[in-house]
Amino acid sequence: MYIRSGEWVIISRVRRRFILRDRIFKNMRFRFIILFLLAGLVPCLAVLFGSVNFYELRAVELRTAEIQNQCTILCNQLNNYSYLTDPTSEVINANITQLTNIYNGRVMIMDRELKVVKDTYSLDEGKTDVSENVIRCMRGETTNHYDRRNHYIEVTSPILEPGGDEVIGVMLASVSTDNIEVTRRIILTQGSVVVGIIMTLLAVLGVFLADRMVRPIHKITGAIENVTEGYSDDVLHVETFTETRQLSEAFNKMLGRLKLLDESREEFVSNVSHELKTPMTSVKVLADSLLEMPDAPVEMYREFMQDIAKEIDRENQIITDLLSLVKMDKTGQNMNIKSVNINDLLEQTLKRLRPIAEKNNVEMVMESFRPVTAEIDEMKFTLAISNLVENGIKYNRDNGWVHVSLNADHKYFYIKVEDSGIGIPEEDQPHIFERFYRVDKSHSREIGGTGLGLAIARNAVIAHRGAIKVYSSEGEGTTFTVRIPLIYAAV
Repeated sequence: MYIRSGEWVIISRVRRRFILRDRIFKNMRFRFIILFLLAGLVPCLAVLFGSVNFYELRAVELRTAEIQNQCTILCNQLNNYSYLTDPTSEVINANITQLTNIYNGRVMIMDRELKVVKDTYSLDEGKTDVSENVIRCMRGETTNHYDRRNHYIEVTSPILEPGGDEVIGVMLASVSTDNIEVTRRIILTQGSVVVGIIMTLLAVLGVFLADRMVRPIHKITGAIENVTEGYSDDVLHVETFTETRQLSEAFNKMLGRLKLLDESREEFVSNVSHELKTPMTSVKVLADSLLEMPDAPVEMYREFMQDIAKEIDRENQIITDLLSLVKMDKTGQNMNIKSVNINDLLEQTLKRLRPIAEKNNVEMVMESFRPVTAEIDEMKFTLAISNLVENGIKYNRDNGWVHVSLNADHKYFYIKVEDSGIGIPEEDQPHIFERFYRVDKSHSREIGGTGLGLAIARNAVIAHRGAIKVYSSEGEGTTFTVRIPLIYAAV
């Protein structure tokens, strides 16, 4: 199907929309990969650092318990050897040295006066230690402290009087945790390698999944490209995801609508050409006939000139109606909305049409059930009602009637145009609002119809956010109902 310039505007907008959506999905692909990696990285890092911290706390807890137990045993031995008064016991010193060697630490023993009796580093012997933990231990509390920054554990244990509960001294042991720190770093390093491997695998998987997610969008974009090139006979089926299925369905609906629009415009152009050509052909035939009869009587010239004038008027009416439709077809058409008394407007409209009704021997009656004031475009509304009433007059019977009624509720006002005319066959009713559509083409041309009146009426009603319906039976007349909001709602 060849794409005309009219459709090109619509397709170009749709194409830009889908291309923009495609770009968004490309960005989404990148974002999806980043979020996918973050979704994997956060738990991996949480597990890694959680495991390292758990190991460190557990190792420190066990080391502290071991040192605390060893200090308690040594404190009991100190009482047996009276070590606070005579720190020369080889057995006690050997046990203290063994403790410091095993745990790579330092042991200090203070008496009741907080004087350092023994220091395995031989730095503070004879000095007084008044640190907080030592003082608390002298009060009978067993304390421990872990210094993460300097990597050591400090434990205090009270030395009790033999056979009593009185504290007569304090043992303070400081043990290095360098081996715990080394093990922690090894776990952290190896865990980081594992996390790196996992993130690499997740990146590959993320690229694969992201590509799989946006692939349907590329397919839809390709279909849009085909439409812009004129290939629009294919139906798109992309049902990978719910969203792409919805996009496919929307695209197919749009494509179907474009096809109908193209066919409608082809028919419209054909009808316009035919309708405009017919009066011109008649004028040409009449003019040629006059030229071929130089001695024709004046009466014949007058008759031919009257026919030419009628054809020119008909041509002018078609052009006027076409211009009215073009104005109404414009997107975002200007609406000159103001508050209007609908009762008075209908009376004025019918008054202008009364000469046509009298000429066709048709009686016109108007009935108002209540006063109605509404926000409308007076010109467009008048054009719609005029076309409906004029149709009722032209397609009526001798001594027929046209009945116009007005009613309203709290939200809408309603106009009903009834006639006693020839009616509309049921199979033609769905098409009567189409441009240039005629139920009886020969009869329509006899009475001067352009085939655009109902299309203009429908467009004018829709412009007011209203609705128009037809009810008719062949040979029994026709009824048009119009519903328009009392308050115009601009979109």
